[in-house]
Amino acid sequence: MLTKDQIDAAASALDEAERTRVQTGLVSLTYPDMTMDDAYAIQAEWVRRKRDAGRKVIGWKIGLTSKAMQSALNINIPDSGVLFDDMLFEDNATIPKHRFIQPRVEAEIAFIMKAPLQGPGVTVYDVLNATDYVTPALEILDTRIRRVDPETKKPRNIFDTIADNAANAGIVTGGRVMRPDQIDMRWMGAIVSRNAEVEETGLGAGVLNQPARGVAWLANRLAQYGDRIEAGQIVLAGSFIRPIEARHGDTIIADFGPCGSVSLFFE
Repeated sequence: MLTKDQIDAAASALDEAERTRVQTGLVSLTYPDMTMDDAYAIQAEWVRRKRDAGRKVIGWKIGLTSKAMQSALNINIPDSGVLFDDMLFEDNATIPKHRFIQPRVEAEIAFIMKAPLQGPGVTVYDVLNATDYVTPALEILDTRIRRVDPETKKPRNIFDTIADNAANAGIVTGGRVMRPDQIDMRWMGAIVSRNAEVEETGLGAGVLNQPARGVAWLANRLAQYGDRIEAGQIVLAGSFIRPIEARHGDTIIADFGPCGSVSLFFE
């Protein structure tokens, strides 16, 4: 287990990297014996600092829900991060040129909750009953920690990703608002284009075979730390496409067909 001083130092490095837009080194390289609990402790300390600075928590994101992404990091469970009010963008928003370091975009289904979810023992049916509506969404990922260490060539691992607030950076929702019993979310998918060229396609079934399953996992994981999903919060259930690099001048559009579309432009 990392000491409090080590956790504080890692959180400080992440905070400075986000503020200066200069990436910091791999936490897993500095602390090779760190555990997943250590990674979440670093995330929690960074979240605490953001809240103390006046930022408001508006929800949660779930990551690494697809088999492809789990295989890439050699894990078999998702991870999670915290959504803040300054991460929320309107549909068709313009993202300022210097807002992020290395932004990427994923297509997801957003759950907006009407009732709290408190684990343990939360099921998919509990999630559906507690959900007010679902809607198409894009998540902006960013990496405050380097993706690869330049000297050792070691890539960031799951502990780096979790410490880095699950690479969470932004969210935009759009398209139709749908009650969870009005749509089969396993078949809710998107064609995602960058500058009018199709980059990725996918279906909600790619998210643990049922996007609501990830929300149940999150509620049960949070219970281990005495936390829960609150009414009114947004939960990003996980991406069903691979991340798309967002370069300066790129327009990203996710066409969810009958469910509408959502888009972003990067200056």
